[in-house]
Amino acid sequence: MALTIASLAFALALWFPNEVSADELKEAKVTQVIQDVKVLPSNASPRPAAVNDSVRQGTAVETGTQSRSELTFKDQTITRLGEKTIFSVGEGARTIDLGSGQFLLYVPKKAGGAKIKMGPVTASITGTTVLGNVSPSGVTTFIVLEGGACIYLDKVGQSLYVGPGQQLTYDPIANRLEDPVEVCAYVGAAVRARPDLAPQIVVAALRVSRVSPRTDFKDFKQPVGKEISCDEIDCIIRAAIAAHPSASREIVDAAIAAAPLLRDCILAAAAQPCPLANAPVQPGIIVPINPANFVPPPVVSPEQPPSGL
Repeated sequence: MALTIASLAFALALWFPNEVSADELKEAKVTQVIQDVKVLPSNASPRPAAVNDSVRQGTAVETGTQSRSELTFKDQTITRLGEKTIFSVGEGARTIDLGSGQFLLYVPKKAGGAKIKMGPVTASITGTTVLGNVSPSGVTTFIVLEGGACIYLDKVGQSLYVGPGQQLTYDPIANRLEDPVEVCAYVGAAVRARPDLAPQIVVAALRVSRVSPRTDFKDFKQPVGKEISCDEIDCIIRAAIAAHPSASREIVDAAIAAAPLLRDCILAAAAQPCPLANAPVQPGIIVPINPANFVPPPVVSPEQPPSGL
């Protein structure tokens, strides 16, 4: 699964605590256009998107291959779209529809939350940062980076809570929401989607992993073992480096700068046990045989057993 998604660290750093009304999620401005992005009005032909275009109810935004876009609502809710994504403002209050593709959504705290419709799956979120993906096969993935969300599968009456650093998957064949899994599940996919942001993604993952219900999000420099183990660090760092090996130095440096007390665990996770696994095989050197010096090997057979027996 390729999640073509923008900076996790940038989204985590945003903070807009002002009170807003439900109407402020009914219209967005296009704030970023990269390559092939189109606006799809309900009553007009598709047209290329441009920065500052308005997107209202009944209007969709579609991104093409290797294309991205960003939309910003009045309350500073930010949506970033990956490639091959169709996104629209829903008809209900503070509702967003994802027809297909990938997105990152940041909703400011005290903004009134939002609902995200992804086919049969509905996510009800408050102030938080989330990732989502709807694949062509219908498999839906939802990841919470900060905050929390209640995920509903209305047609079977199933609902699950997804907390920070967790990923939930909807399988259309099984027709159920699978149990949430922890943060490492999304790191590799996010880095593959945005390799230019690999260090920021790792830092965001480390921060999410260190949050607990009794820990303030800003309290990050704690001894190893308080909120995150070396095993968790190993999972995060290795997943990121495997997704973007050429950025291993940048990934390690960013992780150490963000969590200096975890330096030993980070360096151990970054150690490559098989650095030459993909090295080309050196060609063998063929030396001509001098017949004068050639001694044939001894013949071993049942009739002529080896000497010394």
